[in-house]
Amino acid sequence: MSFIRSLYRNIVPQNFRQRLFDKRIKKQEQKLIQELTTYFDSGKCSLPAHEVKEVSDYLKTKGLHVFPNSYSDKYFSMQIEVHHDSANGLHYVMHQGRKLYFKRNWSVELIRSKYAFLLNEQDEQSPHCYLNKDFTIDANSILADVGVAEGIFVLPVIDKIKHAYLFETDPEWLEALDATFANHKDKVTVIHKFVANKDDDKHIRLDTFFKDKEVDFVKVDVDGAEQELLNGAVSLLKKEKNLKVAICTYHKQNDERDFTTLLRSYNFKTSVTPNFILFYIEGEFKPPYLRRGLIRAIKTCP
Repeated sequence: MSFIRSLYRNIVPQNFRQRLFDKRIKKQEQKLIQELTTYFDSGKCSLPAHEVKEVSDYLKTKGLHVFPNSYSDKYFSMQIEVHHDSANGLHYVMHQGRKLYFKRNWSVELIRSKYAFLLNEQDEQSPHCYLNKDFTIDANSILADVGVAEGIFVLPVIDKIKHAYLFETDPEWLEALDATFANHKDKVTVIHKFVANKDDDKHIRLDTFFKDKEVDFVKVDVDGAEQELLNGAVSLLKKEKNLKVAICTYHKQNDERDFTTLLRSYNFKTSVTPNFILFYIEGEFKPPYLRRGLIRAIKTCP
């Protein structure tokens, strides 16, 4: 099979191979869109009808998208300027007046695409937007950003907060984070461990890390390992202290329901973000197809 693939790559021109690939993907997308719209139009989906209709209408007119709502359209044709830092060899964009660096091996075009997607994620109408006018980061807060990646969540508030603990294990992101927060090293601590429900050389529980430290706001996006993180944060969540948690719920079908139940059992008031995400992962993608992006949870103590 490897010989056949090699022969195919050597004989068939790359541009033709790309056209064949694009055509196959397009056909798969069209089939999926038909499956989704048929289901949504059938009335079988028990989610709010007006939100489901907006998704269905979007799919029919605009095609497949992770954020199938009209607000996404404004990010398709954004003119994003990418800069190069000759001092460290990294590329960056100006985000709210600050340099936001990206992975060393990312091309300019990839950075443009990824940054536009990040802006889409954090649009106030997005199901992936962590904050809104009623759910904010207070002055002098201590943050825990678990799954920080490029750091776009912390960077805009770096001047108003007291400290940020950034949990990230990807070496390429660690290099980018070091550049992004170079002028704020006194306010930032980067932890090179996975946050989970155990403590060893590669993992740490939030209960362990914050046993003798304060934290006011916890943001979590860990690609499906959210439940393990919560299992390792029982003491932190049970504490009778003011705490805000923004945790992603779209990676697994039942996360929104399960995390809501758990957080409310610890006396948090919870809400979900507006609109839905189409998280189309093979084997995981099944009715009702749509998932809420994240839960915003607040505990307020006397």
